[in-house]
Amino acid sequence: MEQHKQRISLRFNEKAPVKGELRLRIYRKGRLMEVWEDENLVVDAGRSVMAKLIGGQAGLNVNRVAFGTNATDPAPGDTAIQNAFIKPISAVSYPTATQVRFDFTLLESEANGLSIREFGLLCANGTLFARRTRGGKTIDKDSDLAIEGQWTIFF
Repeated sequence: MEQHKQRISLRFNEKAPVKGELRLRIYRKGRLMEVWEDENLVVDAGRSVMAKLIGGQAGLNVNRVAFGTNATDPAPGDTAIQNAFIKPISAVSYPTATQVRFDFTLLESEANGLSIREFGLLCANGTLFARRTRGGKTIDKDSDLAIEGQWTIFF
């Protein structure tokens, strides 16, 4: 009986494809005006945080969302949100075994006067984990406007 050993070759990518998706529901005077969603960039600092979390370092969990004014397209080296209004994440859930979702809200009474062009997920130590812009579209935040968001990270 002849036996053949089959060698399986695996190729590992230096950067695993960790992806995210940001979904926004924008309300004016309590009425839904827009639903918007798109993929986001997990920045290099966010990848570094993941490595440290796997290694057991505490205090690096994602726990805040930032709303900012920079319309420049996200880049891997991004480290901050410009003119940020920052608030805690409302809830964390796990839709599947390989996803984590962060829910947040921006109330009518918050960040009024801010021209929102970017969003960021922040870790407990202030590190920017992920960033997204709206492709040149600005949300001019007024006292009659609220935003509900879900930011899902896929592993």
